[in-house]
Amino acid sequence: MPFLRWPRPTLTSLRKDAWAGISVGLVLIPQAVAYAQLAGMPAETGLYAALLPSIVGILWGSSALLAVGPVALTSLLTFGSLSPLASPGTAAWVGLAIWLSLYAGIIQFFLGAFRFGRIANLVSQPVMVGFINAAAIIIIVSQLPALLGIAGLSPESMAEAMRRLQAAPLQASLPAAFGGASLLLLIGAKRYFPSIPGVLIVTFLGIVASMLFDYAGHGGDVVGAIEAGVPGLVFPPAIPLASHQELWPAALVLALISFTEAMSSCRVLARKRSEQWDENQELIGQGLAKVVSGASGAFPVSGSFSRSALNLYAGATSGWATLFTSLCVLFSLLFLTDLIRYLPKPVLAAMVMVPVFSLLDFSAIRRVLAISRLDGVIAIVTFAVTLFSVPRLHWGVVAGVGLTMAAFLYRRTQPRIVEVGQHGDGTLRDRSRFDLAPLAPDVLAVRLDAALNFLTSAALERFINEQCRANPKVRRALVCCSGINDIDVTGIDTLELLRANLSGAGIQLYLSAVKKQVWDMLETARFIDALGREYFFATDAAAISGLSNTPARA
Repeated sequence: MPFLRWPRPTLTSLRKDAWAGISVGLVLIPQAVAYAQLAGMPAETGLYAALLPSIVGILWGSSALLAVGPVALTSLLTFGSLSPLASPGTAAWVGLAIWLSLYAGIIQFFLGAFRFGRIANLVSQPVMVGFINAAAIIIIVSQLPALLGIAGLSPESMAEAMRRLQAAPLQASLPAAFGGASLLLLIGAKRYFPSIPGVLIVTFLGIVASMLFDYAGHGGDVVGAIEAGVPGLVFPPAIPLASHQELWPAALVLALISFTEAMSSCRVLARKRSEQWDENQELIGQGLAKVVSGASGAFPVSGSFSRSALNLYAGATSGWATLFTSLCVLFSLLFLTDLIRYLPKPVLAAMVMVPVFSLLDFSAIRRVLAISRLDGVIAIVTFAVTLFSVPRLHWGVVAGVGLTMAAFLYRRTQPRIVEVGQHGDGTLRDRSRFDLAPLAPDVLAVRLDAALNFLTSAALERFINEQCRANPKVRRALVCCSGINDIDVTGIDTLELLRANLSGAGIQLYLSAVKKQVWDMLETARFIDALGREYFFATDAAAISGLSNTPARA
């Protein structure tokens, strides 16, 4: 268990962890309520998701400073996954969120337990760039109605808002005033006073102003009543089989995206602290945290980059900091719910929007496109599909991963195959690039810079046959295997076919610099004896010496 490897706490380290934990806790409390609103869940479930899951995540995860709890992307994916199935805030919605959290957690747990952590790499950087930019836009747009105090962004809702503004200007503009002021204060604090907890200050001012001006009495939406007390463990409610089937693909995508997000935080923390982290153990921790969140009656959680960075900035030394954060959340559930109920929803909307502004990075899409058109297309398609598939956002990731796999296979079917000659430094290099002479007038030397498998074999065979037809003087063909790291049955069959076809045309096949794993496969297939051990060169240098100075064998 990872927590058993934590360093023994000292008075100094506990003091640092307590300060960092309380700092993160004071930010987490209002954020948890805000992300519950983003996920379409009751306010108290945000605090539930910030309590036990954070403890479980830190105890069983590999990164001691990763802050586990409600986050924007996971909350948005929760909202998008459940929107076609129920109405936000209803008992049916909460039940589906519980199942979604359980399914995503179970997927992550088993991926980690069976050491499949690297499967998260299927969500490539272009997919993440496209998805995050689209998700940021969706989050910002989704919070505009709450920020402005209107029912929605449809023409009917806008017309109703204008009628209310004309009938009662002060009352109708009060939500926008609260939301706008909160937005400006949060942006200002983040830009000019980054060391000050702007979220905490805005929360305090929002509650005080709401009570002073009787915001709720003037028709403003507030958080409302929050059930006080520690959450009990709940048994997931019964839902139709069709709903389960709808949740399975959404849970898989959520599990991959949330872990990819957590992985980026773990890497940064490990680099900053010069520590190692285990992606499989982190998957287990993240999975258990999601399962506990569902069992607490809450929604899926993940690792938060911003709160993890705050943890590090505030001087946390171990996972004890998260335990102090959990005490803050517990204190709020026991004693602060009567105050949090007055928090205006426009303030919550501003708290959701401001951190998301930093996720908007269209320059990242331009950079990917400039480096690789194919990867750029993947990013753009992921971005577009995510936007147009609202509320089923996971289809954007599915489309991106599908394109990534297609691009991967396409690239593997277009391997780099070059004719090589002896360079001035004594190595075999690309003849056309360096304008090199052949090793000998009757020698064709070819190098494949890829695995020799079912995707690349046909290309190698075609290249050698074309070069031999183009130069009738060729009597010896050398395949430089220094770039071949792997071979499969198709690759071996291709070499056997090449040997037979070249031999029939009076051309002898040679191989050089065969790596151990490739050699073992060739020996198992008895190709080495079939070709003849004398036609293998241990190194490229030996091939240069053997073929440059020796005439073709009769």
